[in-house]
Amino acid sequence: MVLHLKKTFNFVEYSTKLKVYNGIHEFRGVANAVVTIGTFDGVHNGHHHILKRLKETAQKVKGETVILTFSPHPRMVLFPDSQQLLLTTKEEKINLLEGCGIDHLIIHPFTREFSMLSSQDFIENVLVKSLGTKRLVIGYDHHFGKDREGSFENLKLNAPAFGFEVEEIPAWETDNSKVSSTRIRKALAEGQVEMASILLGYEYGISGTVVKGQQLGRQLGFPTANIICTDPNKLIPGNGVYAVKVIYKGNEMGGMMNIGVRPTVNGAGRTAEVNIFDFNSEIYGESIEVRFVKWVRGEKKFEGLQQLIEQLHRDKDVVQTVLSDL
Repeated sequence: MVLHLKKTFNFVEYSTKLKVYNGIHEFRGVANAVVTIGTFDGVHNGHHHILKRLKETAQKVKGETVILTFSPHPRMVLFPDSQQLLLTTKEEKINLLEGCGIDHLIIHPFTREFSMLSSQDFIENVLVKSLGTKRLVIGYDHHFGKDREGSFENLKLNAPAFGFEVEEIPAWETDNSKVSSTRIRKALAEGQVEMASILLGYEYGISGTVVKGQQLGRQLGFPTANIICTDPNKLIPGNGVYAVKVIYKGNEMGGMMNIGVRPTVNGAGRTAEVNIFDFNSEIYGESIEVRFVKWVRGEKKFEGLQQLIEQLHRDKDVVQTVLSDL
């Protein structure tokens, strides 16, 4: 199925209050549990396709929707040297899934011991005994159990004996390519925030605390708020200048953000700093959110500060035009 490339943000507000459980042991079961399983990093458009079917099925059988997900991300446990970066923090994922109208979210601790469960044990002890699954809705090419031995075919063979039904949802595509968390991470790493927004169904953002930097921006006439992300595993888009929206204490403001090593001023490390338009308050130690709208240009080393200042003025003009067109 193909989703054409256009910027459409699909979130709908639901009145359902999501119930969150910190492990399978906290879940007490529900009548006619309609279950899906996955990491759901980003809760993107591909996930929405699965969640829509999950809710349709639950309504049909007069059941309740249940998501089983994991923390930390399985790759962090199985491949600790992989430096897995995430699209969503635990809190962001909970908020996004609540916005999708899900009834129950189980965030189970993922450990090496849990990863050693055979696919048969997973079906019998997790899906059936712990969750009471009556309907299982899974995404395309889903695998589970030790060494990822479990598959849709494996589930189809076992479902009748254990009294549940299973349905596989085909991959959701844009531009003849599957929507996936991996694809979105790649787009963001390359600065393609507009593409990431299309794949996610919403504008990608980061949240964090404002900390003191070298205050060079103030000297250049462009004071910036330097942000340290709340979660060190949160993916920060590729180096460059971006048009952004800044959310501070419930207020939305425009701004331009620079991510990179600041080569013109011999920066000592990668930073994420945002110049908030028409804003002069001191907010050190405060929390802010930045949502990425458009990539403006790549990071560049200028011959001197005057050339940098001139470029910053040009950047601001571009960013203001971008934001005014929204």
